[in-house]
Amino acid sequence: MSYHIVNIDSPRCSISCKHGQLTCTNKDGSRQQAPIEDIAAIVITSFSAQLHSHLLLEAAKHGVALVICERFQPISLLLPANRSTDTLLTKAALSLDKKKVDTLWRKTVDAKCANQASLAAEMAPNHPKIETLRKRAASKAPGKESTCARYYWGIYAESLHLENFKRGREEGGANDLLNFGYAVLLSLLLQKLFAYGLDPTLGISHEIRERSTPLAYDLMEPFRPCVDWRVARWLQEETGMGDYRVDGKFRRYVTDFTMERIGYLGIEMDFRNCLESVVRSFRQAVMTGQTRTYKPWTPPNSKWAG
Repeated sequence: MSYHIVNIDSPRCSISCKHGQLTCTNKDGSRQQAPIEDIAAIVITSFSAQLHSHLLLEAAKHGVALVICERFQPISLLLPANRSTDTLLTKAALSLDKKKVDTLWRKTVDAKCANQASLAAEMAPNHPKIETLRKRAASKAPGKESTCARYYWGIYAESLHLENFKRGREEGGANDLLNFGYAVLLSLLLQKLFAYGLDPTLGISHEIRERSTPLAYDLMEPFRPCVDWRVARWLQEETGMGDYRVDGKFRRYVTDFTMERIGYLGIEMDFRNCLESVVRSFRQAVMTGQTRTYKPWTPPNSKWAG
């Protein structure tokens, strides 16, 4: 299959396919094109795009998936008949033995803890618990994810002067800002999973619940500190401390973290491309059964974007 994913977010654009070229025409008349045969999926986040029926036919003929989103959240997935189920990929995912699944999750947790330690050191380099957090993040101890989280959120709250802060989905305060950012991250990751044919219900750690997407919850873990950093800058630079409203201005601000440049495997790229590269590496690990091909994201050093 082709591996290019085309993201279309231009407002009031017209999307069609002519002479083998995916064509996006903007309201100002400008036009962008790409060969349909080189595309694996088209992700449409534009709130008012017009789709020509010929595009649907050509996409189906070339095995291209269409992911249609509302507020970044995928709400419709259009697949050609021969891609409605990726039999080999699903079989490979279900056939992974427990040791390999555990290895994939361990690599994910290691990356998450390393990223938390890196961000904590960026925010509070002289905090007395930084070195302890670094050692915990680099350890092989069981349960290190919860231990690192306890140190990390303590340092995070102190550096931002968040009194009585407790991380939790229903805890309110700064959690409301973090939760919105995580929702954006989850939506982007779901776009990539659908585009690469990965079933988000087949996770490696998170439990299966009704209408849940465990694999997306799993793979987003190392990227959570990107949201944490964006929220921290919002509180420090854009608004007064104690203002935790998830208003239009905040939503626009936090969503911009997806446009920042970050490093991955020695290459600088924008966040969305990095997310796509990680998903591709995970897919390869599942298909080949070789866990070493999975490369979760970690920053190349403690220098965070922005």
